[in-house]
Amino acid sequence: MHRANANGAMTYRLLIGQRSYSSWSLRGWLPFAVFGIPVEVSTARLYSNDFEGDVAAFGGAGTVPVVRTPTGGILTDSVAIAWHLAEAFPDLRLLPEDPACRAEAQSIIAEMHSGFTALRGQCPMNLRTGWAGFVTKPEVQADLDRIGEIWSRALDRSGGPFLYGEYTLADAFYAPVATRIATYGLPATPTMRTYVETHLAQPDFRRWRALGATEGPDIDKYEMPLARAPFPAPATIAAEAISDGAPENAACPYSGAPVTHLARIGGRVFGFCNAACRDKTVADPEAWPRFMEIYHS
Repeated sequence: MHRANANGAMTYRLLIGQRSYSSWSLRGWLPFAVFGIPVEVSTARLYSNDFEGDVAAFGGAGTVPVVRTPTGGILTDSVAIAWHLAEAFPDLRLLPEDPACRAEAQSIIAEMHSGFTALRGQCPMNLRTGWAGFVTKPEVQADLDRIGEIWSRALDRSGGPFLYGEYTLADAFYAPVATRIATYGLPATPTMRTYVETHLAQPDFRRWRALGATEGPDIDKYEMPLARAPFPAPATIAAEAISDGAPENAACPYSGAPVTHLARIGGRVFGFCNAACRDKTVADPEAWPRFMEIYHS
């Protein structure tokens, strides 16, 4: 997977919604994370009284994600963000190098951007829970059948693990689809399930989901008339926030500041400099390399 640095690049600014729910924000953010493009991230809270004002103040037009480029440009749509980054950083290979695969990738990105409305409408992205008992209606199944065709064609040719072998913008656009299949237990072929699991284990996605777990209470709009089930995330080390104990570390693994907040992780006590550092680690300890360095030291 690409981890190149955008050397010499000025930092972009990105406005997103809450990570657990905003699928378009996830599509906008993943290219920055996966390809190592520097970005400063801000959040506008979905369905809050301040949302429209926050988006407008950032330069957006009522939706997220929004990107402010280093030269002052405003990108108010995820596909515009994708095309801009592919053009701005050609050496990072955000799209496949093979011309036929590149054209196909652009086509399936556009199809994702404008299509699959039944799946998107009936199965909102929710990274905080699984849902049991969802009934797949014919129009959702039709979307899944088409998605299966797209994924199988690309994966059979490339051999995986991502659609064109290594991660590209096409994978970023289909990541929220993968989460929907997981969240709602939707019908999927073995090839589709393997690809879904690849997304759920992808390190940047794991960090996104862990941060989402720290962003306040559940949003009522995303509740479903279904029984909750565990989100099918990769297994990780057992962790919980605690109030008392003797931590193994004196400095926060992220900031280096003195520890003030504690967690029991893998049966051991570790300290962090604030609740946010603690809580994102509790959500998925193995998503954070800096924490795992001290865990294994």
